[in-house]
Amino acid sequence: MWGIIIGMISGALMSVQGVFNSEVTKQSSVWLAAAFVQISAFVVCVAAWFVTGRDGTIGSLWQVHPKYMLLGGAIGAFITYTVIQAMNQCGPARAVVFIVTAQIIVAYVIELMGIFGVDKQPFEWRKLIGLVVIIAGIFTFKWK
Repeated sequence: MWGIIIGMISGALMSVQGVFNSEVTKQSSVWLAAAFVQISAFVVCVAAWFVTGRDGTIGSLWQVHPKYMLLGGAIGAFITYTVIQAMNQCGPARAVVFIVTAQIIVAYVIELMGIFGVDKQPFEWRKLIGLVVIIAGIFTFKWK
């Protein structure tokens, strides 16, 4: 249950953040806004790390295998950039529909193929039907 609630909070925060970042971009530039987002996130994360008792050491990061798993922050920079661009070009609601749909599709493919060390899951027709319904929902949502 907590996972569902936290997921919903995450989605809500992502939508609000996208709107905020889009406005910062309009008043500055997209890469400056993205950099500020990443720097402010770094500051908050370091502060939280100190407050919560510093579980893990900085050196433990270099123990991570495979090393490409450390690219999450770099990917985050491009996520910030693409969310800002999508929000500016499509508006918040449409952008989020496209973003979430892409997340679901890619996450399902990762599970199906067992990519990046994720436990491989069997194909299920009901999940494919769910994806088709989501895609149909995009067309319904976009319909004028």
